[in-house]
Amino acid sequence: MVSHNTLTNKRIRVRIPKDYRQEPVISRLVSESGLTVNISAAILGANAIGDGWFDLDLQGTPEQIDSGLNYLKELELEIWEDNNIGNW
Repeated sequence: MVSHNTLTNKRIRVRIPKDYRQEPVISRLVSESGLTVNISAAILGANAIGDGWFDLDLQGTPEQIDSGLNYLKELELEIWEDNNIGNW
């Protein structure tokens, strides 16, 4: 049986469209879901033009991770989970 207080890790890749450039998407991911988020890689367009791609390592309880993923999905962001990506 898995405890609800057990911390787990999940790797995701997320595309944040340029329309969200002024929105604190990752900051809200942390504050609203209580996750620890590490940005392991990022690609941003020159002068912040274009979409941003972020590889994120999420750490939290399963409920916190689900909450964080639901938040990103509500924003209609493209998300790839670690089991859907070949070589990162």
